Amino acid sequence: MIVVQTPLRVSLFGGGTDFPSYFRSAGGCVLTTAIDKYVFVTIKKRFDPKLRVGYTRTELVDDISQVQHELIREAFRTTGLSKGIEITTMADIPATGTGLGSSGSVTVGALQAMYSFKGEVQPAERLAREACAIEIDVLRKPVGLQDQYIAAYGGFRWIDFLPDGQVHLERISVAPESERRLNECLLLFYTGIARDASSILEEQEARIADRSHVLERLKALAAEARTEIEKGNPDAVGGLLHESWTLKRQLASGITNGTIDAMYDAARRAGATGGKITGAGGGGFLLIYCPDGRRQAVREALGQLQELPFRFEPEGSKVIFNYRR
Repeated sequence: MIVVQTPLRVSLFGGGTDFPSYFRSAGGCVLTTAIDKYVFVTIKKRFDPKLRVGYTRTELVDDISQVQHELIREAFRTTGLSKGIEITTMADIPATGTGLGSSGSVTVGALQAMYSFKGEVQPAERLAREACAIEIDVLRKPVGLQDQYIAAYGGFRWIDFLPDGQVHLERISVAPESERRLNECLLLFYTGIARDASSILEEQEARIADRSHVLERLKALAAEARTEIEKGNPDAVGGLLHESWTLKRQLASGITNGTIDAMYDAARRAGATGGKITGAGGGGFLLIYCPDGRRQAVREALGQLQELPFRFEPEGSKVIFNYRR
């Protein structure tokens, strides 16, 4: 029995510039962090040659081609495993539509588990690269690259996506006190709206050429936020998040709606200085930046929403249990 723990993430700035259709010509960058909420993947040998896949449903099949869970199926194909295996996925959040990068974490976690089952230790770069290939090249999902990389590497990161396809990651250099303050001032609330991000992301990708000026400004805001954080001024993040959210709403029609706008406006009236919907938008989690002295008022203003307390997670996908008889 092997258990793999893979972090989810909160993308702060630059989301959308990690699409290959954008960064292949203009380059992209994101400021993002893994958080202490996880996807867990367990894997073990079966007594028979069947494949059992457990998630929100259970599949028991004779052949990889019969597996309906696309990410698990393609992870099997990538790693070369084909029979006599049970694999399950569990998460600390709702199964779909949260905007915390869960599909990337599932794919990275499944690859990590399968390679570990084979007795192989693979570097984070390979896990991230193969997870991207599964989602983007094989399954043709309209997604970027940041989720897979932050899931594999963990930490509070600046990620550059270069036109030649290379991905460079740097840990953000921030004083412990500034990091603590930033973490405390960022609040996550579940909107209760679960959405399929595919239609939003498809529209966003189709409009990249028309929205290149917006994406350029989003990159600039990411760089500004990094500078302010490294200077020890985390409170600047609130205003930058607000500008970024205002711009992001222009990327696709389904990114926000009246319900989300009402939640965000209520938080701002209560003292939040900025925020955004995590991920593609349309639902999932609302991220709010709230300075000292106003957090309780914001919590009361959003009292109908469930808060998800979180801490930054320094580590990426890893095996936390490995028992072999």
